[in-house]
Amino acid sequence: MDKDTQTVLEAAAFRRLVSHLQKNTDVQNIDLMILADFCRNCLAKWYMAEAVEQGVTMDYEQAREIIYGMPYKEWKDKFQTEATPEQLAAFDRKQQAKL
Repeated sequence: MDKDTQTVLEAAAFRRLVSHLQKNTDVQNIDLMILADFCRNCLAKWYMAEAVEQGVTMDYEQAREIIYGMPYKEWKDKFQTEATPEQLAAFDRKQQAKL
């Protein structure tokens, strides 16, 4: 596979991942962090870092709006729930395992 085709496929897969996360708002960021060690905010940080590396001016809030499909505050107000004690404990265990 040539490099251009690979880049097109990677971009399409990334767009599909972002779309999937935007549609599945019941999946909380803490769940993603526990299971996969990344979340929507991580994707936004990676997106912003790559933009900056390519010379594109972008701040974190702009990147989050791209990943969330709306301003972060709006997504948070509509979809984010309070983390349960069980989620917090699982997240803490995950963090401790990294040490």
